[in-house]
Amino acid sequence: MTISLRRARTIIRKALEKGRELELKPLSVVVLDAGGHVQSFEREDGAAPGRFAIAHGKAYGAVMLGMAGSAQMARAEQQAYFMAAVNGVYGGQVVPVPGGVLLRDKKGTVLGAVGVTGDTSDNDAAAALAGIEAVGLVGEA
Repeated sequence: MTISLRRARTIIRKALEKGRELELKPLSVVVLDAGGHVQSFEREDGAAPGRFAIAHGKAYGAVMLGMAGSAQMARAEQQAYFMAAVNGVYGGQVVPVPGGVLLRDKKGTVLGAVGVTGDTSDNDAAAALAGIEAVGLVGEA
């Protein structure tokens, strides 16, 4: 199973709605498939143009490592050399912080990842989870 464009767009819409509900700074949201390819992306008005790279890095690290952003951050704090090596392997594309959320079906199969950036990392993760839950999937933040 993969993440459809329709579901990816709904995840983004619901994540942005959650951001507005929580009065977060302007968000940028990307949805990647299980191979790390962009399925959909949106940047709210007022969000910095460089936010795509950050959102992508959060999601890319999650899907490529099979490890949510919070777990990546903990690993980076415990074994900085490991995450530095991982970033070398992936050409510096991994951003190991909350806001990179694994996207799973109800059986636990990884379908991809969602990356959100623009506010605090924890708020970014909350917005991602809201989008994922809205389409009946499971997020691992």
